[in-house]
Amino acid sequence: MLATPYQAMMPSRRCSPLIALLVMAATGKDPFAMPKVEVYTTPICPFCLRAKRLLDSKGVDYVEVDLWSERARRQEMIERANGRSTVPQIFIDGEGVGGSDELFALDQTGELDRLLTAE
Repeated sequence: MLATPYQAMMPSRRCSPLIALLVMAATGKDPFAMPKVEVYTTPICPFCLRAKRLLDSKGVDYVEVDLWSERARRQEMIERANGRSTVPQIFIDGEGVGGSDELFALDQTGELDRLLTAE
């Protein structure tokens, strides 16, 4: 559900600079901002590679946390993922979406695109 009437007018990434400035002035938000995406991975995980390829194919910038080189962050991931300890664990704007299978399921329903463009 849209929070304001102005959000209904959020421009695509191909809009004119004038429209972008008007939207920014009306909403206080950057119309081109993408949600923060974080992916906890290990280098030998095929599901991690699969998830990263999907995000790459959509042009999504993401922060990758390699749990082999940053072992101390595994507990952080488990806490954020409500006890899940498998990789990948993917977060969009701080909300856990699960692993590779869940990411692909979101993509199949179109929900992933909505999450990646949500304000």
